Amino acid sequence: MRFTKMQGLGNDYLYFYGSVPEDVQSLCPRLCDRHFGVGADGLIFIGSSWNADYSMRIFNADGSEAEMCGNGIRCVGKYLYEKGLTRKRQLTVETLSGIRHLQLQVTDGRVDAVTVDMGKASLFAEELPLPAGLGTGMGVSVGNPHAVSFVELAEGIPLSLWGPAVEKSVPGGTNAEFVQVLSAVRLRMRVWERGSGVTLACGTGACAAAFAAVKRGYCPADRPVEVVLDGGSLFVTVSRDGTVLMEGPAVTVFEGEINA
Repeated sequence: MRFTKMQGLGNDYLYFYGSVPEDVQSLCPRLCDRHFGVGADGLIFIGSSWNADYSMRIFNADGSEAEMCGNGIRCVGKYLYEKGLTRKRQLTVETLSGIRHLQLQVTDGRVDAVTVDMGKASLFAEELPLPAGLGTGMGVSVGNPHAVSFVELAEGIPLSLWGPAVEKSVPGGTNAEFVQVLSAVRLRMRVWERGSGVTLACGTGACAAAFAAVKRGYCPADRPVEVVLDGGSLFVTVSRDGTVLMEGPAVTVFEGEINA
């Protein structure tokens, strides 16, 4: 199996072009293992689509399938353009959470950054009860579920302790974001991703955090908000109708072949 390893702010995936193998659930833990495999937060398969330019399917490190991945879809745009599979700089990609629109920023034939129209975010719980005495968070859907908690100091959050508890607090599991408000246009966020654990960044999580901050009145609508993650920054704009735009980098790490 030939693959390309790519990352967005350290949120890394192995990318494959073609159909999803039948043994993908057992394949993920083996390939994603950082000691005995290649090492990644998950696998992403790029394919054709009847409804968009291309499609993508995302599988977490534990083999579970995710509806959407913000960092992952930016890398899909870079993959398609730099592999010569498209010359378009505006692409549509079909995901399990719907069709997403990508705007590629190209310099000297290379995609430096990608802006993604993530569609409309929404609340599935204004006050989401959290376990282990963590109080309440906001339940936000950005095509996938997020439990957003505002904290005084994000750096001190014991992610490996709180993350799994929050993940299991919602039927089917949820991503968990712990967010510190630095200013009206700057947030600090740390994340536990459903099915993958602690990651350096989460694109949909950053969108959920910015959406929740706008809802709470911490940040203004219609203005870019910098979301600072462990792996770097994303810029998220939440419009008054809830539509979310996310801009960030996409980087190719290396290509390889593995006998799976």
